[in-house]
Amino acid sequence: MNKLVQRALAVIATGALAFSGVTAAGAAQQSATAPTISVAAAKKAPAVTIKRIGNKTVKGSANATIKPSYSKAKNVKIKSALLSVAKGKKSVAKNKKSVKLAAGTYKVTTSVKYQLKGKTTTVKKTQTLLVKKAATKKSVKMNGKTKNCPAGYPVKGNRTGSKNEWKYHVPGGAFYDRTKPEECFKTTADARKAGYRASKR
Repeated sequence: MNKLVQRALAVIATGALAFSGVTAAGAAQQSATAPTISVAAAKKAPAVTIKRIGNKTVKGSANATIKPSYSKAKNVKIKSALLSVAKGKKSVAKNKKSVKLAAGTYKVTTSVKYQLKGKTTTVKKTQTLLVKKAATKKSVKMNGKTKNCPAGYPVKGNRTGSKNEWKYHVPGGAFYDRTKPEECFKTTADARKAGYRASKR
């Protein structure tokens, strides 16, 4: 009887070991064939990002005002934001909150000092900035009903017939004061380019 029980226990133990091996092998195989998923660490945003200052356009002799441009992360305290400007080898401004610039090409350095978690840091960025003059109109269209031209456009263009007969009049000319222009020009050269000829009187 004892021998039968011992044999039965031996058979059960063998089966358990075999099943355990199959299960382990299956698990190993499943692990080998399972797809691997990798998670990339998210990049930490900078505390302060200095942005590019856009090019400017000015009229006549006017100046363009530029200021530092930047963005900051939460909990960042800005201590200062300053500009230093150079034109060629000449320094135009140094460590200013804002700068007025005439038309030209400049090197602009933005410097931002900030505090985060008790630590003070300064970041800088240099860019090329273009300040250009706005294109000016060479003529102003008129309705032919008034004798006066706008300021800055003293030459009167008068259309008396076909294009070959278009004439322009300058201040002091015999017909200038009584001419009601269809177009007024900054210069006589502009009038000639538009197809007008000088009045003979």
